[in-house]
Amino acid sequence: MTATMTVESRSSAPAAMPAVDAVKMASRGTEVYYGEKRALHGIDIDVLEHEVLALIGPSGCGKSTFLRCLNRMNDTIDVARVTGEIFIDGKNIYDRDLDVVQLRARVGMVFQKPNPFPKSIFDNIAYGPRIHGLAEHKDELDAVVEKSLRGAGLWEEVKDRLPEPGTGLSGGQQQRLCIARAIAVSPEVILMDEPCSALDPIATAHVEELIDELRQDYTIVIVTHNMQQAARVSQKTAFFHLGDLVEHGATEEIFTNPRDERTQGYITGRYG
Repeated sequence: MTATMTVESRSSAPAAMPAVDAVKMASRGTEVYYGEKRALHGIDIDVLEHEVLALIGPSGCGKSTFLRCLNRMNDTIDVARVTGEIFIDGKNIYDRDLDVVQLRARVGMVFQKPNPFPKSIFDNIAYGPRIHGLAEHKDELDAVVEKSLRGAGLWEEVKDRLPEPGTGLSGGQQQRLCIARAIAVSPEVILMDEPCSALDPIATAHVEELIDELRQDYTIVIVTHNMQQAARVSQKTAFFHLGDLVEHGATEEIFTNPRDERTQGYITGRYG
């Protein structure tokens, strides 16, 4: 199927981008349509550097749709249409002169289910640096692979198994392999779409610890249905409901003193 993604309202001057150094990404008036159905209603939000932003809300509320806007993954969805503006470091990522391949190197993604390539553990990590020209020689690739696996907390578990298939790892290890694959191309932002939903509690704990460590070097946006997880790993939380961004703020405030009764209802389990 050929994607027919269209983009509207893309001015070359990012006039709406706030002049704040700490803002890594910003959304202004972002709306997403699937055919005639509007899935997001004018989303305005800033994502600060070196913070974890958790997107929470009921199924179908638009949080994963918004996440995919941040690295233009909606481009791959047939009949999707995006309006508004999204910036990274003040540059509108929907400008026509922007290289989408380079954008996705800067804004990496980890999906709900671990999806290692049908390659060796080594080649899962080396693939991105090779195609982006970040490492050409064997010793450079070796260094990138080790650094990435160490960054994902996986090196000690797999350092003697690098020629083996990545698909042979446990589910939790596969997800950390996918995180290592994402950071191998030196991204600035990592998007995570329900990264622990297919994992057991022990593997989930490993990934949550890893998220906290990665925040020192990366900006992270995570979609999660697990409110306890959002409270554990994030500094900011955004609550979505029926395509609206209802409220956004410090995680502790959202969970202890929400301003909107819809947020209160979701957090207390009255719906969700």
